[in-house]
Amino acid sequence: MTVALETPPTAVPHGVPGLLSDAYRRLGDLCEALTVHVADGSAEGNQVGVTGAELIDHQEAADAFVEAEARRIHDRYGHTARRDVAASRALHDYAWSVGLLMSGVWYLERRVPLLRPQDVRLDLASGVFMITPGSELVCLPDDPAARLPGARVVPHEQSLHAELRTAVADHMRPLLSALGPIARRGPRALWGMVADDLVSGIWYLGRALGEEGDAVRAATALLPSAEAPFPGGADFRRLTGADGRLHPTRTRTGCCLQYTVRPAEACITCPRTCDAERLRRLEV
Repeated sequence: MTVALETPPTAVPHGVPGLLSDAYRRLGDLCEALTVHVADGSAEGNQVGVTGAELIDHQEAADAFVEAEARRIHDRYGHTARRDVAASRALHDYAWSVGLLMSGVWYLERRVPLLRPQDVRLDLASGVFMITPGSELVCLPDDPAARLPGARVVPHEQSLHAELRTAVADHMRPLLSALGPIARRGPRALWGMVADDLVSGIWYLGRALGEEGDAVRAATALLPSAEAPFPGGADFRRLTGADGRLHPTRTRTGCCLQYTVRPAEACITCPRTCDAERLRRLEV
């Protein structure tokens, strides 16, 4: 399936919440690794799991969030993770999933949803995200959604890039403040992880659509270099395989600590993974 990035959506059968519901469901269908359901009512009204807002405001919710990740690591790998590692891994999964929900709508439809922590509920047992679509988005002047209540128009693509970076940062900032001490990581490491997850989500979506090159270019346009609070850019480079094929890769700015759980299976973008090993995995 190929999506033409330059073609804006043409129909607005619903208001902003309806448009976002459709977009989130589409992302869930396209992305096998994105475990998301779309709620009909308020995420705060659903009592299963915890909301992003509760992770920020309630220590018991944050503790349960970390403990659930520790259980998942143990069940999946037979490994007992340190509490700080479980917290980092939980934050990584949250940042990747929420970042992809926002960046995916931008990538597919050139719209930026304003997704708030209270609109996100995570079922701690299953790891499924329940999203309540908001009533606000940012779009370009030629988007049919521009005339809807709750839509804010910006003049050009660069402005939309800035809006997406701001939306992701505004969502994650209070979560990093609340959970950073449990993860025992400083601001640069935490924001580096969020930047990596933002870039890798777009990259993943592009591969799912069979348009990796387009996704690499889009992620690079979004984060061409460090943009506060993100300490690094997309920084893609290419490796040449034995057959002459070029493979895009990058090295993470902030570690997701997967190597502490599976020392022999560090991420393919980990600073610990050399280029020869990256090519070996890519060419299998």
